[in-house]
Amino acid sequence: MRRFARDRARAAVDALEHLVGGLGTSVLALGAVFWLVIVLLLCVGGIGLLLIPGALRIVRSVADRERARLSRWGPEVLGPPPVPDGALAALRDPAVCRELLWVPVHATFGFVVGLIGLSLPLTAVQNLTFPLWYTVVPAGEGPSLVFWNIDGLADAIAVALTGLGWLALLVFGGLWLARVQAWPGRRLLAPAPGTDLSLRVVQLTATRAAALDAHAAELRRIERSLHDGTQNRLVAVTVLLGAARRALARDPRAGGELLDRAQQAAEQALAELRTVVRGILPPVLDDRGLSGALDGLVAGCALPCRLEVHLPARCAASVEATAYFVVAEALTNAVKHSGATSVAVSARLDADRLRLSVADDGGGGADESAGTGLAGIRRRVEAYDGRFTLTSPPGGPTTMNVELPCGS
Repeated sequence: MRRFARDRARAAVDALEHLVGGLGTSVLALGAVFWLVIVLLLCVGGIGLLLIPGALRIVRSVADRERARLSRWGPEVLGPPPVPDGALAALRDPAVCRELLWVPVHATFGFVVGLIGLSLPLTAVQNLTFPLWYTVVPAGEGPSLVFWNIDGLADAIAVALTGLGWLALLVFGGLWLARVQAWPGRRLLAPAPGTDLSLRVVQLTATRAAALDAHAAELRRIERSLHDGTQNRLVAVTVLLGAARRALARDPRAGGELLDRAQQAAEQALAELRTVVRGILPPVLDDRGLSGALDGLVAGCALPCRLEVHLPARCAASVEATAYFVVAEALTNAVKHSGATSVAVSARLDADRLRLSVADDGGGGADESAGTGLAGIRRRVEAYDGRFTLTSPPGGPTTMNVELPCGS
Protein backbone atom coordinates (compact mmCIF):
# COMPACT_ATOMS: atom_id res chain seq x y z
CA MET A 1 0.00 0.00 0.00
CA ARG A 2 2.85 2.37 0.78
CA ARG A 3 4.43 1.75 -2.59
CA PHE A 4 1.07 2.14 -4.33
CA ALA A 5 0.46 5.46 -2.57
CA ARG A 6 3.96 6.66 -3.47
CA ASP A 7 3.52 5.69 -7.11
CA ARG A 8 0.11 7.38 -7.34
CA ALA A 9 1.46 10.55 -5.73
CA ARG A 10 4.39 10.61 -8.14
CA ALA A 11 2.05 10.05 -11.08
CA ALA A 12 -0.20 12.90 -9.90
CA VAL A 13 2.75 15.29 -9.58
CA ASP A 14 4.02 14.21 -13.00
CA ALA A 15 0.58 14.73 -14.56
CA LEU A 16 0.26 18.17 -12.93
CA GLU A 17 3.69 19.12 -14.25
CA HIS A 18 2.69 18.19 -17.80
CA LEU A 19 -0.68 19.92 -17.53
CA VAL A 20 0.99 23.13 -16.38
CA GLY A 21 3.59 22.78 -19.16
CA GLY A 22 0.79 22.33 -21.69
CA LEU A 23 -0.92 25.39 -20.24
CA GLY A 24 2.26 27.36 -20.87
CA THR A 25 2.54 26.30 -24.51
CA SER A 26 -1.19 26.96 -24.98
CA VAL A 27 -0.64 30.57 -23.87
CA LEU A 28 2.12 30.85 -26.49
CA ALA A 29 -0.22 29.29 -29.05
CA LEU A 30 -2.88 31.83 -28.12
CA GLY A 31 -0.43 34.64 -28.81
CA ALA A 32 0.45 33.05 -32.16
CA VAL A 33 -3.25 32.84 -33.05
CA PHE A 34 -3.73 36.54 -32.28
CA TRP A 35 -0.77 37.41 -34.48
CA LEU A 36 -2.09 35.22 -37.31
CA VAL A 37 -5.44 37.02 -37.11
CA ILE A 38 -3.69 40.39 -37.28
CA VAL A 39 -1.65 39.26 -40.29
CA LEU A 40 -4.78 38.02 -42.04
CA LEU A 41 -6.48 41.38 -41.48
CA LEU A 42 -3.43 43.20 -42.79
CA CYS A 43 -3.47 40.99 -45.89
CA VAL A 44 -6.60 42.85 -47.00
CA GLY A 45 -4.43 45.89 -47.59
CA GLY A 46 -1.51 43.85 -48.94
CA ILE A 47 0.85 44.61 -46.06
CA GLY A 48 0.19 41.29 -44.34
CA LEU A 49 1.57 39.31 -47.29
CA LEU A 50 5.06 40.36 -46.25
CA LEU A 51 4.41 39.20 -42.68
CA ILE A 52 3.20 35.69 -43.52
CA PRO A 53 6.67 33.97 -43.46
CA GLY A 54 7.46 35.51 -40.07
CA ALA A 55 4.07 34.49 -38.68
CA LEU A 56 4.60 30.92 -39.86
CA ARG A 57 8.02 30.83 -38.22
CA ILE A 58 6.40 31.97 -34.97
CA VAL A 59 3.90 29.13 -35.26
CA ARG A 60 6.79 26.71 -35.93
CA SER A 61 8.62 27.97 -32.84
CA VAL A 62 5.55 27.38 -30.64
CA ALA A 63 5.01 23.95 -32.23
CA ASP A 64 8.66 23.01 -31.60
CA ARG A 65 8.24 23.89 -27.94
CA GLU A 66 5.24 21.58 -27.77
CA ARG A 67 7.18 18.83 -29.57
CA ALA A 68 9.99 19.16 -27.01
CA ARG A 69 7.46 19.01 -24.16
CA LEU A 70 5.79 15.92 -25.57
CA SER A 71 9.15 14.26 -26.22
CA ARG A 72 10.09 14.65 -22.56
CA TRP A 73 6.95 12.72 -21.66
CA GLY A 74 6.54 9.68 -23.86
CA PRO A 75 7.65 8.84 -27.40
CA GLU A 76 9.77 11.45 -29.14
CA VAL A 77 7.98 13.76 -31.59
CA LEU A 78 10.41 14.52 -34.41
CA GLY A 79 10.33 17.97 -35.93
CA PRO A 80 9.94 18.65 -39.67
CA PRO A 81 12.49 20.37 -41.93
CA PRO A 82 12.75 24.18 -41.72
CA VAL A 83 9.88 26.30 -43.01
CA PRO A 84 10.38 26.82 -46.78
CA ASP A 85 11.22 30.32 -47.99
CA GLY A 86 8.37 32.26 -49.51
CA ALA A 87 4.76 32.48 -48.41
CA LEU A 88 3.32 30.22 -51.12
CA ALA A 89 5.93 27.50 -50.67
CA ALA A 90 5.47 27.58 -46.90
CA LEU A 91 1.68 27.36 -47.11
CA ARG A 92 1.98 24.33 -49.40
CA ASP A 93 4.17 22.52 -46.87
CA PRO A 94 2.10 19.73 -45.21
CA ALA A 95 3.90 20.20 -41.89
CA VAL A 96 3.06 23.93 -41.86
CA CYS A 97 -0.58 23.17 -42.67
CA ARG A 98 -0.78 20.70 -39.79
CA GLU A 99 0.77 23.28 -37.44
CA LEU A 100 -1.75 25.91 -38.56
CA LEU A 101 -4.50 23.43 -37.71
CA TRP A 102 -2.94 22.57 -34.36
CA VAL A 103 -2.26 26.06 -33.03
CA PRO A 104 -5.92 27.21 -32.58
CA VAL A 105 -6.88 23.80 -31.15
CA HIS A 106 -4.14 23.94 -28.54
CA ALA A 107 -4.78 27.64 -27.83
CA THR A 108 -8.38 26.81 -26.86
CA PHE A 109 -8.74 23.14 -25.98
CA GLY A 110 -5.26 22.81 -24.45
CA PHE A 111 -5.72 26.03 -22.49
CA VAL A 112 -9.04 24.85 -21.01
CA VAL A 113 -7.69 21.41 -20.09
CA GLY A 114 -4.60 23.01 -18.54
CA LEU A 115 -6.76 25.32 -16.43
CA ILE A 116 -8.85 22.36 -15.28
CA GLY A 117 -5.72 20.45 -14.31
CA LEU A 118 -4.29 23.46 -12.45
CA SER A 119 -7.56 24.07 -10.62
CA LEU A 120 -7.78 20.51 -9.25
CA PRO A 121 -5.04 20.82 -6.58
CA LEU A 122 -6.01 24.42 -5.77
CA THR A 123 -9.66 23.48 -5.26
CA ALA A 124 -8.68 20.40 -3.25
CA VAL A 125 -6.49 22.44 -0.89
CA GLN A 126 -9.16 25.15 -0.57
CA ASN A 127 -11.91 22.70 0.32
CA LEU A 128 -9.77 20.51 2.58
CA THR A 129 -8.75 23.49 4.69
CA PHE A 130 -12.20 25.13 4.68
CA PRO A 131 -13.11 23.97 8.24
CA LEU A 132 -10.13 25.99 9.49
CA TRP A 133 -11.28 29.32 8.07
CA TYR A 134 -15.00 29.02 7.30
CA THR A 135 -15.83 31.42 10.13
CA VAL A 136 -14.13 34.34 8.33
CA VAL A 137 -16.36 34.14 5.24
CA PRO A 138 -19.85 35.67 5.17
CA ALA A 139 -22.52 33.49 6.75
CA GLY A 140 -24.00 30.92 4.40
CA GLU A 141 -21.28 31.23 1.76
CA GLY A 142 -18.70 28.61 0.83
CA PRO A 143 -15.98 27.93 -1.72
CA SER A 144 -16.69 27.77 -5.41
CA LEU A 145 -18.56 24.71 -6.71
CA VAL A 146 -20.26 24.28 -3.30
CA PHE A 147 -24.03 24.64 -3.77
CA TRP A 148 -25.32 24.46 -0.21
CA ASN A 149 -25.39 27.01 2.58
CA ILE A 150 -22.70 26.79 5.22
CA ASP A 151 -24.42 27.01 8.58
CA GLY A 152 -21.83 25.44 10.84
CA LEU A 153 -18.90 23.09 11.31
CA ALA A 154 -20.80 20.09 9.93
CA ASP A 155 -21.34 21.84 6.61
CA ALA A 156 -17.69 22.92 6.56
CA ILE A 157 -16.60 19.30 7.10
CA ALA A 158 -18.84 18.29 4.18
CA VAL A 159 -16.94 20.80 2.05
CA ALA A 160 -13.67 19.21 3.21
CA LEU A 161 -14.97 15.83 2.04
CA THR A 162 -15.50 17.30 -1.43
CA GLY A 163 -11.86 18.35 -1.25
CA LEU A 164 -10.94 14.69 -0.88
CA GLY A 165 -12.97 14.02 -4.03
CA TRP A 166 -11.07 16.69 -5.98
CA LEU A 167 -7.80 15.26 -4.71
CA ALA A 168 -8.82 11.74 -5.77
CA LEU A 169 -9.76 13.11 -9.19
CA LEU A 170 -6.26 14.56 -9.55
CA VAL A 171 -4.57 11.37 -8.35
CA PHE A 172 -6.55 8.95 -10.52
CA GLY A 173 -7.55 11.20 -13.43
CA GLY A 174 -4.60 13.56 -13.78
CA LEU A 175 -2.68 11.36 -16.21
CA TRP A 176 -5.80 10.95 -18.34
CA LEU A 177 -6.24 14.73 -18.49
CA ALA A 178 -2.59 15.14 -19.47
CA ARG A 179 -2.97 12.60 -22.27
CA VAL A 180 -6.13 14.35 -23.50
CA GLN A 181 -4.28 17.66 -23.55
CA ALA A 182 -1.33 16.10 -25.42
CA TRP A 183 -3.47 14.22 -27.98
CA PRO A 184 -3.85 17.05 -30.57
CA GLY A 185 -0.08 17.67 -30.51
CA ARG A 186 0.79 14.01 -30.95
CA ARG A 187 -1.79 13.75 -33.72
CA LEU A 188 -0.95 16.92 -35.67
CA LEU A 189 2.67 17.73 -34.86
CA ALA A 190 4.11 14.28 -35.49
CA PRO A 191 5.62 13.68 -38.95
CA ALA A 192 3.25 12.52 -41.65
CA PRO A 193 3.15 8.74 -42.27
CA GLY A 194 6.17 7.65 -44.27
CA THR A 195 8.41 10.56 -43.25
CA ASP A 196 9.24 9.37 -39.75
CA LEU A 197 11.86 6.93 -41.02
CA SER A 198 13.53 9.45 -43.30
CA LEU A 199 13.71 12.03 -40.50
CA ARG A 200 15.13 9.39 -38.22
CA VAL A 201 17.81 8.59 -40.80
CA VAL A 202 18.71 12.28 -41.02
CA GLN A 203 18.87 12.52 -37.24
CA LEU A 204 21.05 9.40 -36.93
CA THR A 205 23.33 10.69 -39.68
CA ALA A 206 23.80 13.93 -37.77
CA THR A 207 24.44 12.14 -34.47
CA ARG A 208 26.88 9.77 -36.16
CA ALA A 209 28.82 12.73 -37.55
CA ALA A 210 28.82 14.28 -34.07
CA ALA A 211 30.05 10.98 -32.61
CA LEU A 212 32.90 10.83 -35.13
CA ASP A 213 33.83 14.44 -34.35
CA ALA A 214 33.77 13.71 -30.63
CA HIS A 215 35.90 10.59 -31.17
CA ALA A 216 38.43 12.55 -33.24
CA ALA A 217 38.55 15.31 -30.61
CA GLU A 218 39.12 12.70 -27.90
CA LEU A 219 41.95 11.11 -29.87
CA ARG A 220 43.54 14.55 -30.35
CA ARG A 221 43.24 15.22 -26.62
CA ILE A 222 44.89 11.90 -25.74
CA GLU A 223 47.64 12.43 -28.34
CA ARG A 224 48.30 15.95 -27.06
CA SER A 225 48.44 14.74 -23.45
CA LEU A 226 50.88 11.96 -24.34
CA HIS A 227 53.01 14.17 -26.59
CA ASP A 228 53.21 17.27 -24.41
CA GLY A 229 53.39 15.52 -21.07
CA THR A 230 54.34 11.88 -20.82
CA GLN A 231 56.58 11.76 -23.90
CA ASN A 232 58.60 14.78 -22.78
CA ARG A 233 59.03 13.25 -19.33
CA LEU A 234 60.27 9.98 -20.81
CA VAL A 235 62.70 11.85 -23.08
CA ALA A 236 64.00 13.65 -19.99
CA VAL A 237 64.42 10.29 -18.21
CA THR A 238 66.41 8.95 -21.15
CA VAL A 239 68.66 12.01 -21.25
CA LEU A 240 69.22 11.96 -17.49
CA LEU A 241 70.04 8.23 -17.49
CA GLY A 242 72.57 8.74 -20.29
CA ALA A 243 74.17 11.64 -18.45
CA ALA A 244 74.23 9.63 -15.21
CA ARG A 245 75.88 6.66 -16.92
CA ARG A 246 78.64 8.92 -18.27
CA ALA A 247 79.04 10.78 -14.97
CA LEU A 248 79.34 7.68 -12.79
CA ALA A 249 82.83 6.96 -14.06
CA ARG A 250 84.04 10.54 -13.41
CA ASP A 251 81.98 11.72 -10.41
CA PRO A 252 79.80 9.11 -8.62
CA ARG A 253 78.11 11.83 -6.49
CA ALA A 254 77.00 13.80 -9.58
CA GLY A 255 75.85 10.55 -11.18
CA GLY A 256 73.73 9.76 -8.12
CA GLU A 257 72.07 13.19 -8.32
CA LEU A 258 71.28 12.64 -11.98
CA LEU A 259 69.78 9.24 -11.15
CA ASP A 260 67.58 10.89 -8.49
CA ARG A 261 66.37 13.43 -11.05
CA ALA A 262 65.73 10.63 -13.54
CA GLN A 263 63.67 8.78 -10.93
CA GLN A 264 61.61 11.91 -10.21
CA ALA A 265 61.00 12.43 -13.93
CA ALA A 266 59.96 8.78 -14.31
CA GLU A 267 57.51 9.11 -11.40
CA GLN A 268 56.03 12.27 -12.94
CA ALA A 269 55.69 10.50 -16.30
CA LEU A 270 53.94 7.59 -14.61
CA ALA A 271 51.54 9.96 -12.81
CA GLU A 272 50.73 11.77 -16.07
CA LEU A 273 50.23 8.44 -17.84
CA ARG A 274 47.79 7.38 -15.12
CA THR A 275 45.92 10.67 -15.57
CA VAL A 276 45.61 10.01 -19.30
CA VAL A 277 44.38 6.46 -18.65
CA ARG A 278 41.78 7.72 -16.17
CA GLY A 279 40.65 10.22 -18.82
CA ILE A 280 40.01 7.36 -21.26
CA LEU A 281 37.98 5.18 -18.87
CA PRO A 282 38.16 5.86 -15.12
CA PRO A 283 39.01 2.64 -13.23
CA VAL A 284 36.62 3.73 -10.45
CA LEU A 285 33.71 2.86 -12.77
CA ASP A 286 34.80 -0.76 -12.84
CA ASP A 287 35.59 -0.86 -9.14
CA ARG A 288 32.62 1.02 -7.65
CA GLY A 289 30.16 1.58 -10.50
CA LEU A 290 28.64 4.88 -11.56
CA SER A 291 27.22 5.57 -8.10
CA GLY A 292 30.63 5.35 -6.46
CA ALA A 293 32.28 7.28 -9.27
CA LEU A 294 29.80 10.15 -8.92
CA ASP A 295 30.31 10.11 -5.17
CA GLY A 296 34.03 10.58 -5.77
CA LEU A 297 33.41 13.46 -8.17
CA VAL A 298 31.12 15.22 -5.70
CA ALA A 299 33.57 14.69 -2.83
CA GLY A 300 36.34 16.29 -4.89
CA CYS A 301 34.26 19.25 -6.06
CA ALA A 302 35.45 22.66 -4.88
CA LEU A 303 31.84 23.74 -4.24
CA PRO A 304 29.39 22.31 -1.69
CA CYS A 305 27.61 19.60 -3.65
CA ARG A 306 24.51 17.52 -2.90
CA LEU A 307 24.21 14.12 -4.59
CA GLU A 308 21.06 12.04 -5.07
CA VAL A 309 21.54 8.65 -6.72
CA HIS A 310 18.99 5.93 -7.44
CA LEU A 311 20.66 3.31 -9.64
CA PRO A 312 19.33 -0.14 -8.79
CA ALA A 313 21.09 -1.71 -11.79
CA ARG A 314 24.25 -1.16 -13.83
CA CYS A 315 24.19 0.37 -17.31
CA ALA A 316 26.49 -0.40 -20.22
CA ALA A 317 30.11 0.56 -19.54
CA SER A 318 30.14 3.11 -22.37
CA VAL A 319 26.97 4.77 -21.04
CA GLU A 320 28.40 4.96 -17.52
CA ALA A 321 31.62 6.46 -18.89
CA THR A 322 29.62 9.08 -20.80
CA ALA A 323 27.56 9.91 -17.71
CA TYR A 324 30.76 10.22 -15.64
CA PHE A 325 32.38 12.64 -18.07
CA VAL A 326 29.18 14.66 -18.44
CA VAL A 327 28.93 15.21 -14.68
CA ALA A 328 32.67 15.86 -14.38
CA GLU A 329 32.56 18.51 -17.12
CA ALA A 330 29.41 20.08 -15.67
CA LEU A 331 31.00 20.36 -12.21
CA THR A 332 34.13 21.87 -13.74
CA ASN A 333 32.01 24.47 -15.54
CA ALA A 334 30.14 25.28 -12.32
CA VAL A 335 33.40 25.83 -10.44
CA LYS A 336 35.12 27.88 -13.15
CA HIS A 337 32.37 29.89 -14.81
CA SER A 338 29.11 29.99 -12.85
CA GLY A 339 30.03 31.86 -9.67
CA ALA A 340 27.79 29.40 -7.81
CA THR A 341 27.85 28.68 -4.09
CA SER A 342 26.37 25.17 -4.30
CA VAL A 343 25.63 22.43 -6.82
CA ALA A 344 23.07 19.62 -6.84
CA VAL A 345 23.65 16.41 -8.82
CA SER A 346 21.08 13.68 -9.32
CA ALA A 347 21.23 10.40 -11.21
CA ARG A 348 18.40 7.91 -11.48
CA LEU A 349 17.41 4.99 -13.63
CA ASP A 350 13.94 5.42 -15.10
CA ALA A 351 12.88 2.31 -17.06
CA ASP A 352 15.55 2.08 -19.78
CA ARG A 353 16.76 5.69 -19.47
CA LEU A 354 19.55 7.06 -17.31
CA ARG A 355 18.56 10.57 -16.24
CA LEU A 356 21.19 13.01 -14.99
CA SER A 357 20.69 16.50 -13.63
CA VAL A 358 23.30 19.06 -12.56
CA ALA A 359 21.98 22.34 -11.15
CA ASP A 360 23.86 25.28 -9.64
CA ASP A 361 22.76 28.56 -8.08
CA GLY A 362 25.19 30.68 -10.07
CA GLY A 363 24.69 33.69 -12.31
CA GLY A 364 23.36 31.74 -15.31
CA GLY A 365 23.86 32.86 -18.90
CA ALA A 366 25.68 29.66 -19.91
CA ASP A 367 26.31 29.56 -23.67
CA GLU A 368 27.32 26.49 -25.65
CA SER A 369 29.29 28.65 -28.10
CA ALA A 370 31.38 30.26 -25.36
CA GLY A 371 33.90 27.43 -25.14
CA THR A 372 32.82 26.10 -21.74
CA GLY A 373 32.63 22.44 -22.81
CA LEU A 374 28.85 22.40 -23.19
CA ALA A 375 29.06 21.71 -26.92
CA GLY A 376 31.30 18.73 -26.18
CA ILE A 377 28.78 17.44 -23.64
CA ARG A 378 26.00 17.72 -26.24
CA ARG A 379 28.07 15.81 -28.80
CA ARG A 380 28.81 13.03 -26.33
CA VAL A 381 25.16 12.71 -25.34
CA GLU A 382 23.77 12.83 -28.89
CA ALA A 383 26.33 10.24 -29.99
CA TYR A 384 24.45 7.77 -27.76
CA ASP A 385 21.05 8.92 -29.08
CA GLY A 386 20.47 10.75 -25.83
CA ARG A 387 18.95 14.13 -25.01
CA PHE A 388 20.66 17.22 -23.66
CA THR A 389 18.75 20.25 -22.40
CA LEU A 390 20.23 23.34 -20.76
CA THR A 391 18.31 26.04 -18.90
CA SER A 392 20.43 29.01 -17.90
CA PRO A 393 18.62 32.35 -17.88
CA PRO A 394 20.62 35.48 -17.02
CA GLY A 395 20.78 35.71 -13.26
CA GLY A 396 20.55 31.94 -12.88
CA PRO A 397 20.09 29.27 -11.90
CA THR A 398 21.63 26.88 -14.42
CA THR A 399 20.17 23.40 -14.84
CA MET A 400 21.52 20.74 -17.19
CA ASN A 401 19.41 17.65 -17.85
CA VAL A 402 20.72 14.62 -19.72
CA GLU A 403 18.96 11.41 -20.73
CA LEU A 404 20.91 8.40 -21.99
CA PRO A 405 19.53 5.07 -23.24
CA CYS A 406 20.75 2.55 -20.69
CA GLY A 407 21.28 -0.69 -22.57
CA SER A 408 22.99 -3.68 -21.05
